Amino acid sequence: MAGQIPKPVVDSDSKPYWDGLNNHELMIQYCDDCSKHIFYPRLLCPHCFSDQISWTQASGQGKIYSYTVVHRAFGPFADQAPYVVAIVELAEGVRMMTRITGNREDNAIGKPVTVTFEKVDDDLTLPYFKLV
Repeated sequence: MAGQIPKPVVDSDSKPYWDGLNNHELMIQYCDDCSKHIFYPRLLCPHCFSDQISWTQASGQGKIYSYTVVHRAFGPFADQAPYVVAIVELAEGVRMMTRITGNREDNAIGKPVTVTFEKVDDDLTLPYFKLV
């Protein structure tokens, strides 16, 4: 049975990410010590364990690293199938799980994508990607 999409828990570590999405900006973290980008939001850099982390706006450009087509879904996603769930590798080097919009038949690993913003409700916007 279809229903409302569950909302993420927004905490102090991830608030800049969610606020950015609501402003149509894809925000990711950046380690000021080792100069590497970070995704998902966290307190320490996973590369050098520094706590010198800042937020930066990602380019929104990337490529499909992996994907699958969901033909059968349940709960709040049941009425949305079929849809594409993918891992996108951003130009900044981080990977994120997302959806790819558009024609499912055109997807392929390595194809370039760009971020779009899907407003789910009044206070939740999600990053989806479309083929370039």
